[in-house]
Amino acid sequence: MVYQLLQENDLCTYYDLNNNPGQSQRMTVRPDKFAFLDDEKMAGRLITYKDAKQVQAVFYLPQMHCSSCLYLLENLHRIHPGALSSKVNFTRKELEVIIDPSAISLRQTAELLTSIGYEPYISLNDLKEKRPGLDKALVYQLGVAGFCFGNIMLLSFPEYLGVEHAEEGLRDVFRWLNFALALPVLLYSSLPFYQSSWKSLKHRYLNIDAPIALAIIITFVRSAVEVIGGTGGGYFDSMSGIVFFMLVGRVLQDKTYRQLSFERDYTSYFPIAVSVLKDGKEIPTPLPDIKVGDTLLIHNEELVPADGILTRGKGFIDYSFVTGESIPVVREMGEMLYAGGKQTGGAIELLVVKEVAQSYLTRLWNRDSFKETKDKPSFVDLLSRYFTIIVFTIATITAIFWAFNDSSKIWPAVTSIFIIACPCALLLSNSFTNGNMLRILSRNGLYLRNAATIETLAEIDHIVFDKTGTLTQAAQQDVRWQGEQLTDEQKQMLAALTRQSSHPLNQALQANFPLEHELDVTDFSETPGKGMKGIILGKWIEMGSSEFVTGHAKDEKETRVYLSIHKKPLGYFHFSNHYRESLPALIKELKPNFKLSVLSGDNDAERQNLHDLLGLFAGIHFRQKPEDKLHYIESLQRKGEKVMMVGDGLNDAGALKQADIGLAISEQNNNFTPASDAIIEAKKLPLLYCFIQIARANKKIVIASFILSIVYNIIGLFFAVQGNLSPLIAAILMPSSSLSIILLTFGASGLVARWKRL
Repeated sequence: MVYQLLQENDLCTYYDLNNNPGQSQRMTVRPDKFAFLDDEKMAGRLITYKDAKQVQAVFYLPQMHCSSCLYLLENLHRIHPGALSSKVNFTRKELEVIIDPSAISLRQTAELLTSIGYEPYISLNDLKEKRPGLDKALVYQLGVAGFCFGNIMLLSFPEYLGVEHAEEGLRDVFRWLNFALALPVLLYSSLPFYQSSWKSLKHRYLNIDAPIALAIIITFVRSAVEVIGGTGGGYFDSMSGIVFFMLVGRVLQDKTYRQLSFERDYTSYFPIAVSVLKDGKEIPTPLPDIKVGDTLLIHNEELVPADGILTRGKGFIDYSFVTGESIPVVREMGEMLYAGGKQTGGAIELLVVKEVAQSYLTRLWNRDSFKETKDKPSFVDLLSRYFTIIVFTIATITAIFWAFNDSSKIWPAVTSIFIIACPCALLLSNSFTNGNMLRILSRNGLYLRNAATIETLAEIDHIVFDKTGTLTQAAQQDVRWQGEQLTDEQKQMLAALTRQSSHPLNQALQANFPLEHELDVTDFSETPGKGMKGIILGKWIEMGSSEFVTGHAKDEKETRVYLSIHKKPLGYFHFSNHYRESLPALIKELKPNFKLSVLSGDNDAERQNLHDLLGLFAGIHFRQKPEDKLHYIESLQRKGEKVMMVGDGLNDAGALKQADIGLAISEQNNNFTPASDAIIEAKKLPLLYCFIQIARANKKIVIASFILSIVYNIIGLFFAVQGNLSPLIAAILMPSSSLSIILLTFGASGLVARWKRL
């Protein structure tokens, strides 16, 4: 049936594409774009293995998004025989490729990927050491603990159920086997708890790992004494179970978000190299090697990596990432360009006056006030202080009591208290609940730095938004005509004139007035920053500022472009920010529950629109420099408010760091974001209130699971303080408490997600 449908619609060439994937849509690549990969030092950062016959390298390809991408990228060998194999890591958006260096170079491989629509993203940050991946030692420790725990449980069943007198020899064999299996758990798998406890003791502080480490050691010692003395089988099953379940929680948290980076510096945004002009030739040069006096060639859509003077071409520089200003500025020869701006016109040449490390952007990023830390004790840290004290207090009181009544029960009672009162159930309730909630949130486009961020998110009472790129879409402008009705002919004349200029406002007009047929433009001229004029169909047309078109300057807060034909002013175009379509619904949800503010680097042309949107009582501030935003957040915190800052650019970096929650909005998955506590996909911003509600529900789930685990502890301590805790009771309480906590947290968090339709 599928074949018939394709044949009837002349689509059978679909089957031919399988033989030549990627051949139908090939893109041209600028010849020198990846020339820096000819440098072995820079190429080495991408290469994972190299010999005479093959080179293995990893490329980050942010454009991949579906199974078709995966199919195409894993069939590179059909496009070029030099690509021996290719394998996609879809979650990390990485391609591991093996090439034959005699047939294709690493540079040519990058050009090949670009030509089929998957340009590798290679930044200056790639010259640094890579972040460590998942701790393999922790995985090995988990594997050893799981193996030993499972076998000890199996060998302990005769102990639980009781054995006949004739089988006591076999029971002793099982006890010694359990003893042997417990040794790797004690000496290897438990190392993370020992190390954490020792670090806390060195700082004169008891963390939650201290009673866990103590419980592991005491459990093993008491169990070893029983086995060696032949008085019992001990608690090896409980000990190995403690270690196994705690390591599971740690591995899950350690694995979360390895593909994301919440700590960004300027190197994450800059290209790895730029073209330097020397003797009329373009020389790809790593950014660290750029010196004062070098002449850089900056192409369209490329970042300016260092402060310099424009020496050739016309700059249309988009500084929205640095300052928050949404409209690109025009720069002429001889004017200063600052690092971090993006050229949106043709190629320009730049004379470097400051090295990359000394540029405005770098100094802004490295500013000390932007390095505020927000190390706040989590709910578990606060509880652990009291929990540890309570356990030691109960053990001390129990020891004193039995010292006066029956000294033979001191050892069994005290060790039983530490065994049964181990805080593993408490920690599992927190780590598994938060771990599962992190997974649910990330699946829906909100990525949190760590579990503690969920707790803080639940306490937020004031939300501060950046305007450009957060509430608005910086790449779009709303254009409205104010004046006489334009005829179709006049619209076409307008379209023809705007095509002569690459100014961002003219580009916005071109999107609204497409040219349907070619019209000749004669006597065209453009005055930078003022306007342009020309003759079309025998009529004199002028467009630009009020002074340029009418001869009278006006003090205007909003962005306007005036139009006149044959010296007759017809009106003007009004440009305003394009707000996200989902914004009104989101604000409607947030207004009754939070205080709202907006901070913008723009002028106050949008003040009325924002007041209409957020209400008269919202804090709205314009012309805000990066440090102004930071100080505003500080002023709110001094009033005792819990602040969330939502922003997208470097101009928000200080405020994001200072806020209790810094939420960076990412327009696309491949966009890099400033340092933050959380990253949200732009299309998921409408779910912000829903995410906060989930964080609040998560806290209630943690508290409920804490209460359940405390109930288990109370029951266990009832038997432990009497000095007659049997292995059977421990075997029932310890695993059942852990398993019930896991089931409760997963079940409850899953119900919350379904309640919110996530």
